[in-house]
Amino acid sequence: MPVDFDDSPDEAGYRARVRALLEEHAGELLHLAPGQEGIDARTHEAEMRRTQRVLAEAGLVGVTWPREYGGQGGTLVQQAIVAQELARARVPGLINHIGIGMCGPTVIAHGSQEQRERYLARLLRADDVWCQLFSEPASGSDLAALRTTAVRDGDGWVVNGQKVWTTLAHVSDFGILLTRTDPEKPKHAGLTMFVVDMHAPGVTVRPLRQMGGRADFNEVFFDDVRIPDEERLGEPGEGWRVALTTLMNERVAIGGAGGAIGAPVEEFAQHARERLPRLDPERQVLARQAVGRAVVAALAARYTGYRRLTVLSQGGIPGPEASAGKLAGTEAGLLMADAGVRLLGDDAVYAATADGDDRWQRTQSWLPGISIAGGTDQVLRNILGERVLGLPPEPRSDKTAPFSGGTR
Repeated sequence: MPVDFDDSPDEAGYRARVRALLEEHAGELLHLAPGQEGIDARTHEAEMRRTQRVLAEAGLVGVTWPREYGGQGGTLVQQAIVAQELARARVPGLINHIGIGMCGPTVIAHGSQEQRERYLARLLRADDVWCQLFSEPASGSDLAALRTTAVRDGDGWVVNGQKVWTTLAHVSDFGILLTRTDPEKPKHAGLTMFVVDMHAPGVTVRPLRQMGGRADFNEVFFDDVRIPDEERLGEPGEGWRVALTTLMNERVAIGGAGGAIGAPVEEFAQHARERLPRLDPERQVLARQAVGRAVVAALAARYTGYRRLTVLSQGGIPGPEASAGKLAGTEAGLLMADAGVRLLGDDAVYAATADGDDRWQRTQSWLPGISIAGGTDQVLRNILGERVLGLPPEPRSDKTAPFSGGTR
């Protein structure tokens, strides 16, 4: 299929409207400083909530959500345009990106009407920030092996267990929580999903310090946490089906628009132009090779993303491309970050350059975590092998045998 690298007339008009809205509200929005790649949600929580509220009122949040749930009823292409224009205006990523990209769509697909009315409008405005409580110390890539239990007790459930690597739990008001409700069934069949109040008695959040110095991830403990049955998403035992909705949206959110994750290739190229001449000849040879590999990977991911957006703009339906986009974007981002640090020469041994620029070291330190989020690289390769190449799946007796992982 031919790839259209330009906006259609309708898309160009939409981009102009988005740009005008951002200029109109520029004084109300939080902005990144030059060279700054992100903002610590813990430090700037109030400002980031306010920024999202302003954007939501301008119609720039929940672009693809149905109008009846507070969204704009727009397309994925329009959502990509908004993301591009926010980056151009140096507006940081939305504080509620987990809620918008993963939790909200799950509530829309599997929640009751009362849950949708109670949660979705507040989620879009960042009145409530959400997190996704999936991974555990003994169940990361094998998510269905989780051990956090929810036991029926009258008109509610009592939850005990632990989650880990939970992004934004430290500032979240609610989360979607995947639990085991029937240990006698095969592991995929004994799961149930809930909405959980992150301020409920028995919920403990402990930040995890990352090697980049920030604490965006957390471990979360549940000790006899009571959840009303009306906060269940889907029927008991249907948690895996509900979780697949979340995971599909997560991969679209991370890799759906295409391109390298972490930094624009233009910024990386400028970094290479500035730093390459400062290296000694031997280092220049190695650095040029690393730069070339990174640029090729980043542009390949970008143009593959353009193909995906072209299909969507013509009314196509996204398939396993989200997994491919996330996989390619992560790999390209890692290559750019590693080459970006190599270009620093002797300065690479420090936490930042002499003028305080730490973006390449910081990007290099947090990108390995992205290669795990939304499915590890190995899981995504299995998905592509089975669903795109038609390769036979590996034998998995654990899918049919009763769960044997024990409980907390």
